[in-house]
Amino acid sequence: MSQVVVVDSIRTGLAKAHRGTFNLTRSDDLVAHCIDFLLERNPELAAEEVDDVILGCGRQVGEQSGNVARHAVVLSQLPITVPATTISRACSSGLNSIAFAANQLANGCAEVMMAGGVESITGLDRGSPAQFEENPRLMEEKPDIFMAMGNTAEVVARRYQVSREAQDAYSLQSQQRYVAAVEAGYMAEEIAPMTVDWRKVVDKDSGATEIVEGIVDHDECNRPTTTLEGLSKLSPAFEEDGTVTAGNASQLSDGASMAILMTEERAQQLDLEPMGYFGGFTVAGCEPDEMGIGPVFAIPKLLDYKGLSLADIDLVELNEAFASQCLYCRDRLGIDPEIYNVNGGSIAIGHPFGMTGARLTGSLLREMKRREKKLGIVSMCIGKGMGAAGLFEAC
Repeated sequence: MSQVVVVDSIRTGLAKAHRGTFNLTRSDDLVAHCIDFLLERNPELAAEEVDDVILGCGRQVGEQSGNVARHAVVLSQLPITVPATTISRACSSGLNSIAFAANQLANGCAEVMMAGGVESITGLDRGSPAQFEENPRLMEEKPDIFMAMGNTAEVVARRYQVSREAQDAYSLQSQQRYVAAVEAGYMAEEIAPMTVDWRKVVDKDSGATEIVEGIVDHDECNRPTTTLEGLSKLSPAFEEDGTVTAGNASQLSDGASMAILMTEERAQQLDLEPMGYFGGFTVAGCEPDEMGIGPVFAIPKLLDYKGLSLADIDLVELNEAFASQCLYCRDRLGIDPEIYNVNGGSIAIGHPFGMTGARLTGSLLREMKRREKKLGIVSMCIGKGMGAAGLFEAC
């Protein structure tokens, strides 16, 4: 089995869904931009050397249907001979694509792969996507599998007694940690600026808009002036007497992230300095109505397979789908808050479903290098009752 390394990782900035600067930009164009940026930044790698492209995309409808990965490859500077596939495991899709690529490399059936994720939540509302049809038997026997994610976050808050005050305090911390990371220049290291046309509201009273040119070179979702007082005044977003609000949940956004993975041998031959090693990946199932706690099962499963304990782990990136589930997973597993989502997360940055796992991978590898740490985990909950976890080791 070959050792697999992540050579480079890049992402777009994250734009607010519908109102943000990517509201006229398609998913395949976002991915092609990331692919081209990686090729230009790594000229030692010939484009024709890429054996395959694997792309995670949570919802493959509308413009994200029909194997959006292949569309992105054809739009990019990769030659037509490079194949591509699109996979979905909801919010773990970006991480899952990296794992799929790594396993193909480890098995000796490829030397160079690109993998990542994308989601245009704005794009899901463009055109006429196919209507999802619920299985009648599932509706009768397990209706919770179709429960809205916000409602599952409320279930976790009630069932495990995660208070509104704790959720708001955690959300404030996410905003503050993200601001500190921006000021330190950490976010700029991750982002490939992209110039696009977008639809801007020019008169809020009339709703008048115009199409203008913009550069997405930062994340647009952060609320740097957030206060606990302001968070406490927000109304519940999903249930009348609930505790989950727009302030303590991840923000809907658009974006893409891609990485180059190689066998360690090929990276050495090309004289490329890797970001880190891929160490493994697991998934686990749980009840759909509390899908947010999936990492509670996936992380121990991963550690068990690798003969490790949490004491061996230096950093954890666990997607902030909702503060309620993030807090429960952290405390149930006993993860030190000082190594947990250290630069903020999706509550502050945004969460394009299929992209986030790939973004977290790049963020984790960069932060491990800054801190001179060895082992890190990327994890997230997954809609319909699952959790995923990936292990990475610094070079």
